[in-house]
Amino acid sequence: MSISTSAVPNREVAHAAQARLATDEGRRDFRRATFSCWLGTTMEYADFALYGLAAGIIFGDVFFPEATPVMALLSSFAAWSVGFIARPVGALLFGWIGDRHGRKVVMIVTIALMGLSTTLIGLIPGYATIGVWAPACLVFLRFAQGLGAGAELSGGTVMLGEYAPPNRRGLVSSIIALGSNSGTLLASLIWLLVLQMDKASLMSWGWRIPFLGSMLIAVVALFIRRHMRETPVFERQKALLEAQRREALERGNAARQYDNRSFWRRTRAFWTMVGLRIGENGPSYLAQGFIIGYVAKVLMVDKSVPTTAVFIASVLGFAVIPLAGWLSDRFGRRVTYRYFCFLLILYAFPAFMLLDSRDPIIVIPTIVVGMSLASLGIFGVQAAWGVELFGVTNRYTRMAFAKELGSIISGGTAPLIAAALLSWAGHWWPVAAYFMLMATIGFVTTFFAPETRGRDLNSPEDAI
Repeated sequence: MSISTSAVPNREVAHAAQARLATDEGRRDFRRATFSCWLGTTMEYADFALYGLAAGIIFGDVFFPEATPVMALLSSFAAWSVGFIARPVGALLFGWIGDRHGRKVVMIVTIALMGLSTTLIGLIPGYATIGVWAPACLVFLRFAQGLGAGAELSGGTVMLGEYAPPNRRGLVSSIIALGSNSGTLLASLIWLLVLQMDKASLMSWGWRIPFLGSMLIAVVALFIRRHMRETPVFERQKALLEAQRREALERGNAARQYDNRSFWRRTRAFWTMVGLRIGENGPSYLAQGFIIGYVAKVLMVDKSVPTTAVFIASVLGFAVIPLAGWLSDRFGRRVTYRYFCFLLILYAFPAFMLLDSRDPIIVIPTIVVGMSLASLGIFGVQAAWGVELFGVTNRYTRMAFAKELGSIISGGTAPLIAAALLSWAGHWWPVAAYFMLMATIGFVTTFFAPETRGRDLNSPEDAI
Protein backbone atom coordinates (compact mmCIF):
# COMPACT_ATOMS: atom_id res chain seq x y z
CA MET A 1 0.00 0.00 0.00
CA SER A 2 1.48 3.32 -1.01
CA ILE A 3 1.23 6.28 1.29
CA SER A 4 -0.02 9.54 -0.03
CA THR A 5 1.81 12.75 0.76
CA SER A 6 -1.02 14.98 -0.28
CA ALA A 7 -1.51 16.06 3.32
CA VAL A 8 1.49 18.29 2.93
CA PRO A 9 1.39 21.12 0.42
CA ASN A 10 4.79 20.47 -1.14
CA ARG A 11 5.08 23.72 -3.02
CA GLU A 12 4.11 25.79 0.00
CA VAL A 13 6.64 24.03 2.25
CA ALA A 14 9.42 24.38 -0.31
CA HIS A 15 8.54 28.02 -0.94
CA ALA A 16 8.51 28.80 2.80
CA ALA A 17 11.90 27.14 3.26
CA GLN A 18 13.45 29.11 0.43
CA ALA A 19 11.80 32.33 1.57
CA ARG A 20 13.41 31.93 4.97
CA LEU A 21 16.86 31.97 3.36
CA ALA A 22 16.07 35.40 1.92
CA THR A 23 15.49 36.87 5.40
CA ASP A 24 18.15 38.18 7.77
CA GLU A 25 17.53 35.22 10.07
CA GLY A 26 17.83 32.80 7.16
CA ARG A 27 21.10 34.33 6.04
CA ARG A 28 22.42 34.04 9.61
CA ASP A 29 21.39 30.39 9.64
CA PHE A 30 23.23 29.86 6.37
CA ARG A 31 26.39 31.57 7.60
CA ARG A 32 26.31 29.63 10.85
CA ALA A 33 25.85 26.34 9.02
CA THR A 34 28.61 27.21 6.55
CA PHE A 35 31.09 28.11 9.27
CA SER A 36 30.17 25.06 11.32
CA CYS A 37 30.59 22.69 8.37
CA TRP A 38 33.91 24.27 7.45
CA LEU A 39 35.16 24.04 11.04
CA GLY A 40 34.04 20.44 11.50
CA THR A 41 35.70 19.33 8.27
CA THR A 42 38.79 21.31 9.28
CA MET A 43 38.94 19.29 12.47
CA GLU A 44 38.36 15.97 10.70
CA TYR A 45 41.13 16.53 8.20
CA ALA A 46 43.45 18.06 10.76
CA ASP A 47 43.03 14.87 12.76
CA PHE A 48 43.70 12.64 9.78
CA ALA A 49 46.55 14.80 8.47
CA LEU A 50 48.07 14.84 11.95
CA TYR A 51 47.95 11.08 12.00
CA GLY A 52 49.23 10.78 8.43
CA LEU A 53 52.20 13.01 9.15
CA ALA A 54 52.83 11.34 12.51
CA ALA A 55 52.59 7.88 10.94
CA GLY A 56 55.21 8.80 8.36
CA ILE A 57 57.50 10.70 10.71
CA ILE A 58 56.95 9.76 14.39
CA PHE A 59 54.78 6.74 15.12
CA GLY A 60 57.22 4.16 13.80
CA ASP A 61 59.72 5.15 16.49
CA VAL A 62 57.16 5.64 19.29
CA PHE A 63 54.86 2.62 18.80
CA PHE A 64 56.95 0.21 16.68
CA PRO A 65 60.57 0.85 17.74
CA GLU A 66 61.78 -2.72 17.17
CA ALA A 67 60.76 -2.88 13.48
CA THR A 68 62.86 -2.04 10.41
CA PRO A 69 62.14 1.37 8.82
CA VAL A 70 59.94 -0.13 6.07
CA MET A 71 58.10 -2.44 8.50
CA ALA A 72 57.58 0.41 10.97
CA LEU A 73 56.05 2.46 8.15
CA LEU A 74 53.89 -0.52 7.20
CA SER A 75 52.72 -0.99 10.81
CA SER A 76 51.93 2.71 11.26
CA PHE A 77 49.76 2.76 8.16
CA ALA A 78 48.08 -0.51 9.20
CA ALA A 79 46.81 1.31 12.28
CA TRP A 80 45.86 4.18 9.94
CA SER A 81 43.65 1.81 7.95
CA VAL A 82 41.63 0.80 11.01
CA GLY A 83 40.05 4.25 11.06
CA PHE A 84 38.80 3.71 7.52
CA ILE A 85 37.33 0.32 8.41
CA ALA A 86 35.20 2.08 11.03
CA ARG A 87 34.04 4.83 8.67
CA PRO A 88 31.39 2.82 6.75
CA VAL A 89 29.96 1.65 10.08
CA GLY A 90 29.71 5.27 11.21
CA ALA A 91 28.25 6.26 7.84
CA LEU A 92 25.44 3.70 8.10
CA LEU A 93 24.68 4.37 11.77
CA PHE A 94 24.82 8.15 11.77
CA GLY A 95 23.55 8.46 8.20
CA TRP A 96 20.37 6.60 9.16
CA ILE A 97 19.90 8.93 12.13
CA GLY A 98 20.57 11.96 9.92
CA ASP A 99 17.96 10.93 7.35
CA ARG A 100 15.32 10.23 10.01
CA HIS A 101 16.00 12.76 12.75
CA GLY A 102 18.03 15.53 11.12
CA ARG A 103 21.52 16.56 10.13
CA LYS A 104 22.07 18.70 13.23
CA VAL A 105 21.92 15.97 15.88
CA VAL A 106 24.41 13.83 13.96
CA MET A 107 26.88 16.64 13.49
CA ILE A 108 26.85 17.38 17.22
CA VAL A 109 27.57 13.75 18.13
CA THR A 110 30.27 13.20 15.50
CA ILE A 111 32.28 16.30 16.35
CA ALA A 112 32.28 15.30 20.03
CA LEU A 113 33.35 11.73 19.23
CA MET A 114 36.16 12.82 16.93
CA GLY A 115 37.43 15.46 19.32
CA LEU A 116 37.59 13.07 22.25
CA SER A 117 39.26 10.28 20.26
CA THR A 118 41.94 12.54 18.81
CA THR A 119 42.72 14.07 22.20
CA LEU A 120 43.11 10.64 23.78
CA ILE A 121 45.58 9.62 21.04
CA GLY A 122 47.81 12.36 22.39
CA LEU A 123 47.67 10.77 25.85
CA ILE A 124 48.72 7.20 24.89
CA PRO A 125 51.98 6.13 26.58
CA GLY A 126 54.67 4.92 24.20
CA TYR A 127 55.76 1.32 23.55
CA ALA A 128 58.65 1.74 25.97
CA THR A 129 56.16 2.39 28.79
CA ILE A 130 53.29 -0.06 28.28
CA GLY A 131 54.55 -2.37 25.52
CA VAL A 132 52.02 -3.81 23.07
CA TRP A 133 49.17 -1.98 24.81
CA ALA A 134 50.45 1.24 23.19
CA PRO A 135 49.71 0.22 19.58
CA ALA A 136 46.51 -1.53 20.80
CA CYS A 137 45.22 1.74 22.28
CA LEU A 138 46.21 3.53 19.09
CA VAL A 139 44.16 1.09 17.00
CA PHE A 140 41.12 1.38 19.30
CA LEU A 141 41.10 5.18 19.22
CA ARG A 142 41.59 5.20 15.47
CA PHE A 143 38.46 3.06 15.21
CA ALA A 144 36.48 5.48 17.39
CA GLN A 145 37.82 8.41 15.39
CA GLY A 146 36.75 6.70 12.18
CA LEU A 147 33.18 6.18 13.44
CA GLY A 148 32.71 9.93 13.77
CA ALA A 149 34.57 10.78 10.60
CA GLY A 150 32.37 8.38 8.63
CA ALA A 151 29.43 10.74 9.03
CA GLU A 152 31.10 14.11 9.61
CA LEU A 153 32.30 14.82 6.09
CA SER A 154 29.11 13.67 4.37
CA GLY A 155 26.95 15.45 6.93
CA GLY A 156 28.66 18.75 6.24
CA THR A 157 28.49 18.14 2.50
CA VAL A 158 24.75 17.40 2.63
CA MET A 159 24.06 20.41 4.82
CA LEU A 160 25.91 22.86 2.57
CA GLY A 161 24.45 21.35 -0.61
CA GLU A 162 20.92 21.59 0.75
CA TYR A 163 21.43 25.21 1.82
CA ALA A 164 23.18 26.44 -1.35
CA PRO A 165 21.45 28.13 -4.32
CA PRO A 166 21.34 25.64 -7.24
CA ASN A 167 23.41 27.82 -9.58
CA ARG A 168 26.19 28.17 -6.98
CA ARG A 169 26.01 24.75 -5.38
CA GLY A 170 29.41 23.67 -6.67
CA LEU A 171 31.12 26.76 -5.28
CA VAL A 172 29.31 26.71 -1.93
CA SER A 173 29.73 22.96 -1.45
CA SER A 174 33.44 23.27 -2.14
CA ILE A 175 33.68 24.95 1.28
CA ILE A 176 33.74 21.38 2.61
CA ALA A 177 36.90 20.81 0.60
CA LEU A 178 38.22 24.13 1.93
CA GLY A 179 37.69 22.65 5.39
CA SER A 180 39.75 19.61 4.46
CA ASN A 181 42.41 21.91 3.10
CA SER A 182 42.32 24.09 6.22
CA GLY A 183 42.76 20.99 8.37
CA THR A 184 45.72 19.81 6.34
CA LEU A 185 47.22 23.29 6.46
CA LEU A 186 46.73 23.50 10.22
CA ALA A 187 48.27 20.07 10.77
CA SER A 188 51.30 20.77 8.58
CA LEU A 189 51.85 24.16 10.22
CA ILE A 190 51.73 22.62 13.69
CA TRP A 191 54.12 19.87 12.64
CA LEU A 192 56.53 22.38 11.14
CA LEU A 193 56.67 24.05 14.53
CA VAL A 194 56.85 20.82 16.52
CA LEU A 195 59.66 19.43 14.34
CA GLN A 196 61.86 22.33 15.46
CA MET A 197 62.18 20.61 18.84
CA ASP A 198 65.15 18.43 19.70
CA LYS A 199 64.63 14.73 18.98
CA ALA A 200 64.42 13.62 22.62
CA SER A 201 61.67 16.13 23.46
CA LEU A 202 59.85 15.42 20.21
CA MET A 203 59.71 11.68 20.84
CA SER A 204 58.80 11.91 24.52
CA TRP A 205 56.09 14.60 24.56
CA GLY A 206 56.35 17.04 21.65
CA TRP A 207 54.41 14.86 19.18
CA ARG A 208 51.44 14.87 21.57
CA ILE A 209 50.83 18.63 21.34
CA PRO A 210 48.96 18.60 17.98
CA PHE A 211 46.60 15.84 19.14
CA LEU A 212 45.82 17.45 22.47
CA GLY A 213 45.25 20.82 20.82
CA SER A 214 42.49 19.46 18.58
CA MET A 215 40.11 19.56 21.55
CA LEU A 216 39.97 23.36 21.21
CA ILE A 217 38.51 23.08 17.71
CA ALA A 218 36.03 20.45 18.88
CA VAL A 219 34.73 22.66 21.69
CA VAL A 220 34.21 25.66 19.39
CA ALA A 221 32.52 23.55 16.70
CA LEU A 222 30.28 21.87 19.27
CA PHE A 223 29.13 25.24 20.62
CA ILE A 224 28.27 26.53 17.14
CA ARG A 225 26.45 23.36 16.10
CA ARG A 226 24.17 23.48 19.10
CA HIS A 227 22.74 26.71 17.65
CA MET A 228 22.46 25.53 14.04
CA ARG A 229 19.15 25.13 12.23
CA GLU A 230 18.22 22.28 9.92
CA THR A 231 18.44 22.77 6.15
CA PRO A 232 15.34 23.90 4.18
CA VAL A 233 15.41 20.61 2.27
CA PHE A 234 15.33 18.48 5.41
CA GLU A 235 12.68 20.64 7.05
CA ARG A 236 10.47 19.99 4.04
CA GLN A 237 11.29 16.27 4.14
CA LYS A 238 10.55 16.17 7.87
CA ALA A 239 7.11 17.65 7.21
CA LEU A 240 6.47 15.01 4.57
CA LEU A 241 7.56 12.20 6.89
CA GLU A 242 5.33 13.54 9.63
CA ALA A 243 2.39 13.59 7.23
CA GLN A 244 3.16 10.02 6.20
CA ARG A 245 3.29 8.96 9.84
CA ARG A 246 -0.07 10.56 10.62
CA GLU A 247 -1.69 9.04 7.55
CA ALA A 248 -0.26 5.62 8.36
CA LEU A 249 -1.60 5.84 11.91
CA GLU A 250 -5.01 6.87 10.61
CA ARG A 251 -5.03 3.80 8.37
CA GLY A 252 -3.86 1.57 11.20
CA ASN A 253 -0.62 0.71 9.40
CA ALA A 254 2.03 2.43 11.50
CA ALA A 255 4.61 -0.23 10.76
CA ARG A 256 4.76 0.90 7.15
CA GLN A 257 4.95 4.62 7.70
CA TYR A 258 8.38 4.65 6.05
CA ASP A 259 9.67 2.43 3.25
CA ASN A 260 13.22 1.47 4.25
CA ARG A 261 13.57 -0.91 1.30
CA SER A 262 14.13 2.06 -1.01
CA PHE A 263 17.69 2.23 0.30
CA TRP A 264 18.53 -1.01 -1.51
CA ARG A 265 16.23 -0.84 -4.53
CA ARG A 266 18.31 1.36 -6.82
CA THR A 267 22.06 1.12 -6.49
CA ARG A 268 23.44 2.66 -9.68
CA ALA A 269 23.99 6.08 -8.06
CA PHE A 270 25.55 4.32 -5.06
CA TRP A 271 28.15 2.44 -7.10
CA THR A 272 28.81 5.50 -9.22
CA MET A 273 29.70 7.40 -6.06
CA VAL A 274 31.98 4.54 -4.98
CA GLY A 275 33.83 4.70 -8.31
CA LEU A 276 34.19 8.48 -8.17
CA ARG A 277 35.44 8.24 -4.61
CA ILE A 278 38.11 5.68 -5.53
CA GLY A 279 39.42 8.01 -8.24
CA GLU A 280 39.80 10.81 -5.71
CA ASN A 281 40.49 9.25 -2.32
CA GLY A 282 43.14 6.71 -3.30
CA PRO A 283 45.45 9.17 -5.09
CA SER A 284 44.72 11.75 -2.39
CA TYR A 285 45.96 9.62 0.50
CA LEU A 286 48.92 8.41 -1.50
CA ALA A 287 49.84 12.01 -2.26
CA GLN A 288 49.46 13.34 1.29
CA GLY A 289 50.06 10.15 3.28
CA PHE A 290 52.27 7.50 1.74
CA ILE A 291 54.50 9.83 -0.26
CA ILE A 292 55.26 11.81 2.91
CA GLY A 293 56.49 8.67 4.66
CA TYR A 294 58.28 7.44 1.53
CA VAL A 295 60.23 10.67 1.18
CA ALA A 296 61.07 10.95 4.89
CA LYS A 297 61.69 7.31 5.88
CA VAL A 298 62.79 5.55 2.69
CA LEU A 299 64.49 8.27 0.65
CA MET A 300 65.82 9.76 3.93
CA VAL A 301 65.09 13.33 2.87
CA ASP A 302 64.98 15.82 5.74
CA LYS A 303 61.57 15.54 7.46
CA SER A 304 60.86 19.24 7.06
CA VAL A 305 60.82 18.89 3.24
CA PRO A 306 57.59 16.87 2.84
CA THR A 307 55.97 18.81 5.68
CA THR A 308 56.80 22.08 3.90
CA ALA A 309 55.30 20.71 0.69
CA VAL A 310 52.03 19.85 2.46
CA PHE A 311 51.95 23.35 3.92
CA ILE A 312 52.47 25.04 0.53
CA ALA A 313 49.86 22.85 -1.15
CA SER A 314 47.37 23.69 1.59
CA VAL A 315 47.92 27.43 1.07
CA LEU A 316 47.39 27.07 -2.68
CA GLY A 317 44.27 25.04 -1.96
CA PHE A 318 42.38 28.17 -0.95
CA ALA A 319 42.51 29.15 -4.62
CA VAL A 320 42.39 25.69 -6.25
CA ILE A 321 39.31 24.41 -4.38
CA PRO A 322 36.84 27.25 -5.06
CA LEU A 323 38.12 27.40 -8.65
CA ALA A 324 37.27 23.71 -9.08
CA GLY A 325 33.81 24.27 -7.56
CA TRP A 326 33.21 27.26 -9.84
CA LEU A 327 34.34 25.28 -12.89
CA SER A 328 31.83 22.55 -12.04
CA ASP A 329 29.08 25.19 -11.84
CA ARG A 330 30.18 26.68 -15.13
CA PHE A 331 30.98 23.59 -17.22
CA GLY A 332 29.37 20.74 -15.29
CA ARG A 333 30.43 18.24 -12.66
CA ARG A 334 31.24 15.40 -15.04
CA VAL A 335 33.69 17.05 -17.43
CA THR A 336 35.53 18.87 -14.64
CA TYR A 337 35.96 15.69 -12.62
CA ARG A 338 37.07 13.78 -15.69
CA TYR A 339 39.90 16.19 -16.46
CA PHE A 340 41.20 16.04 -12.89
CA CYS A 341 41.30 12.24 -13.03
CA PHE A 342 43.06 12.36 -16.40
CA LEU A 343 45.75 14.67 -15.03
CA LEU A 344 46.30 12.29 -12.11
CA ILE A 345 46.84 9.42 -14.55
CA LEU A 346 49.53 11.46 -16.29
CA TYR A 347 51.09 12.45 -12.96
CA ALA A 348 51.78 9.02 -11.40
CA PHE A 349 55.03 7.74 -12.96
CA PRO A 350 56.78 11.11 -13.52
CA ALA A 351 56.09 12.00 -9.88
CA PHE A 352 58.05 9.06 -8.44
CA MET A 353 60.87 9.62 -10.91
CA LEU A 354 61.18 13.19 -9.67
CA LEU A 355 60.98 12.19 -5.99
CA ASP A 356 63.98 9.90 -6.46
CA SER A 357 66.13 12.98 -7.08
CA ARG A 358 65.92 13.72 -3.32
CA ASP A 359 66.42 17.37 -4.22
CA PRO A 360 64.08 19.55 -2.11
CA ILE A 361 63.66 21.98 -5.03
CA ILE A 362 62.17 19.10 -7.06
CA VAL A 363 60.52 17.06 -4.29
CA ILE A 364 58.45 19.94 -2.88
CA PRO A 365 56.77 20.97 -6.18
CA THR A 366 56.13 17.31 -7.02
CA ILE A 367 54.18 16.76 -3.80
CA VAL A 368 52.40 20.11 -4.20
CA VAL A 369 51.15 19.24 -7.70
CA GLY A 370 49.89 15.82 -6.56
CA MET A 371 47.97 17.28 -3.64
CA SER A 372 46.57 20.12 -5.75
CA LEU A 373 45.09 17.63 -8.21
CA ALA A 374 43.93 14.81 -5.91
CA SER A 375 43.43 16.24 -2.43
CA LEU A 376 42.18 19.67 -3.45
CA GLY A 377 40.81 20.18 -6.95
CA ILE A 378 38.99 16.91 -7.54
CA PHE A 379 37.56 16.96 -4.01
CA GLY A 380 36.18 20.45 -4.64
CA VAL A 381 34.07 19.05 -7.50
CA GLN A 382 33.00 15.88 -5.72
CA ALA A 383 31.13 17.63 -2.90
CA ALA A 384 28.21 19.02 -4.91
CA TRP A 385 28.13 16.06 -7.31
CA GLY A 386 27.73 13.59 -4.44
CA VAL A 387 24.80 15.48 -2.93
CA GLU A 388 23.05 15.80 -6.30
CA LEU A 389 23.40 12.11 -7.17
CA PHE A 390 21.01 10.99 -4.42
CA GLY A 391 17.36 11.61 -3.62
CA VAL A 392 16.36 13.25 -0.35
CA THR A 393 14.81 10.09 1.15
CA ASN A 394 18.13 8.38 1.93
CA ARG A 395 20.63 10.99 0.77
CA TYR A 396 22.75 11.14 3.91
CA THR A 397 22.96 7.36 4.43
CA ARG A 398 23.56 6.41 0.80
CA MET A 399 26.10 9.12 0.06
CA ALA A 400 28.00 8.64 3.33
CA PHE A 401 28.12 4.86 2.98
CA ALA A 402 29.17 5.03 -0.69
CA LYS A 403 31.92 7.52 0.05
CA GLU A 404 33.24 5.58 3.03
CA LEU A 405 33.11 2.27 1.20
CA GLY A 406 35.12 3.94 -1.56
CA SER A 407 37.51 5.20 1.11
CA ILE A 408 38.11 1.70 2.44
CA ILE A 409 38.74 0.34 -1.04
CA SER A 410 41.06 3.22 -1.88
CA GLY A 411 42.17 5.86 0.62
CA GLY A 412 42.08 3.84 3.83
CA THR A 413 44.14 0.99 2.47
CA ALA A 414 46.19 2.89 -0.12
CA PRO A 415 49.17 3.78 2.12
CA LEU A 416 49.20 0.23 3.53
CA ILE A 417 49.05 -1.42 0.09
CA ALA A 418 51.63 1.01 -1.28
CA ALA A 419 53.99 0.25 1.61
CA ALA A 420 53.50 -3.49 1.02
CA LEU A 421 54.16 -3.09 -2.72
CA LEU A 422 57.30 -1.11 -1.98
CA SER A 423 58.50 -3.76 0.47
CA TRP A 424 57.74 -6.55 -2.04
CA ALA A 425 59.31 -5.00 -5.13
CA GLY A 426 61.99 -2.88 -3.52
CA HIS A 427 61.10 -0.21 -6.07
CA TRP A 428 58.42 2.45 -6.53
CA TRP A 429 57.05 1.34 -9.92
CA PRO A 430 54.22 -0.89 -8.51
CA VAL A 431 53.15 2.03 -6.31
CA ALA A 432 52.98 4.35 -9.33
CA ALA A 433 50.96 1.74 -11.24
CA TYR A 434 48.60 1.44 -8.26
CA PHE A 435 48.21 5.23 -8.18
CA MET A 436 47.41 5.27 -11.90
CA LEU A 437 44.89 2.41 -11.55
CA MET A 438 42.78 4.24 -8.98
CA ALA A 439 42.81 7.47 -10.98
CA THR A 440 41.72 5.46 -14.03
CA ILE A 441 38.76 4.02 -12.11
CA GLY A 442 37.57 7.54 -11.35
CA PHE A 443 38.13 8.59 -14.97
CA VAL A 444 36.12 5.68 -16.39
CA THR A 445 33.30 6.20 -13.86
CA THR A 446 32.66 9.72 -15.18
CA PHE A 447 31.50 8.19 -18.47
CA PHE A 448 28.72 6.32 -16.64
CA ALA A 449 27.75 9.09 -14.24
CA PRO A 450 24.96 11.60 -15.01
CA GLU A 451 25.40 15.34 -15.18
CA THR A 452 23.54 16.67 -12.13
CA ARG A 453 24.37 20.38 -12.10
CA GLY A 454 21.41 22.38 -10.72
CA ARG A 455 19.31 19.32 -9.79
CA ASP A 456 16.31 19.76 -7.45
CA LEU A 457 17.46 18.33 -4.12
CA ASN A 458 13.88 17.87 -2.92
CA SER A 459 13.45 15.01 -5.36
CA PRO A 460 13.01 11.65 -3.59
CA GLU A 461 14.63 9.70 -6.44
CA ASP A 462 18.32 9.29 -7.21
CA ALA A 463 19.68 10.99 -10.34
CA ILE A 464 20.12 7.53 -11.98
